[in-house]
Amino acid sequence: MATTSVSASAGKQAGTSSDGSSAPLGRARMKPGRWFSELGWRHLVGLVAVVFAGFPLVYVLSASLSENGTLTGSNTLFAEVSTANYAELGESMFWTWMGNTLVIAIATSVGTVLMGAAAAYAFSRFRFTGRRAGLTSLLIIQMFPQMLAFIAIFLLLLSLGDVVPALGLDSKLALICVYLGGALGVNTFLMYGFFNTVPRELDEAAKLDGATHAQIYWTIILRLVAPILAVVALLSFISTYGEFMIARIILTSESNWTLAVGLYGWVSSLREANWGLFTAGAVISTIPVLVLFLYLQKYIVGGLTAGSVKG
Repeated sequence: MATTSVSASAGKQAGTSSDGSSAPLGRARMKPGRWFSELGWRHLVGLVAVVFAGFPLVYVLSASLSENGTLTGSNTLFAEVSTANYAELGESMFWTWMGNTLVIAIATSVGTVLMGAAAAYAFSRFRFTGRRAGLTSLLIIQMFPQMLAFIAIFLLLLSLGDVVPALGLDSKLALICVYLGGALGVNTFLMYGFFNTVPRELDEAAKLDGATHAQIYWTIILRLVAPILAVVALLSFISTYGEFMIARIILTSESNWTLAVGLYGWVSSLREANWGLFTAGAVISTIPVLVLFLYLQKYIVGGLTAGSVKG
């Protein structure tokens, strides 16, 4: 009798029933209705999101591997596989446009990080007249639609080109300057919140050791705010890499076009649209953004959230 009691007690402690079955006693099987209400709907939403986001990519990839390159609804996915469209890219201006886009996007990203970080450091560490008004102005300016400035930008560059041709229309340098002006406000405000999370005691300790503001900024602060610098660089690169409207207005010659403008030129005419070449170029153009995103993804979450805990 005592042996049976001990065995039953040991069975319960081991997570098995007294009849020898291996089903846990403390965990009842969840009913299908309850499982769906607690967990199942999440899987369903995730599946719908994956299909919704992935199908256009698969469709474009299928069209790029088809010699016909059609995007009509009757086209069958991966009905044929051919690299003819990719080979034809080498005979076009695609790689010139790719080079122009990378130069403009990289220059804009670097300039945005340098200028935005310097401005954010000044707003975060210094106290001067108009500081609060300056921050508010940067935020308010970003609320106006970018399209309101298109005509003003065009007329400004048209007049400026008569004096300084390098900053006039059809100039990549002029396009970079326009991008820098548009990205400075929101990125400065984003980095400002992150700079405020760095303790001021570090600045004071460095000053006691004889460090100047420049030394503190370059050797201490920038290293501590590396996550937000990576986030700003990534966001600036992505927004510049795929921008179309301003690039279409400023860049007039085909040799200076960016990828967005050049790819649009291939399909702008309905009767002569080359969808196969367009989709092949679109697939290749995603590679730089994808590589940069994968390389910097470890900074994204920390860089976007750390600045929100301290204003």
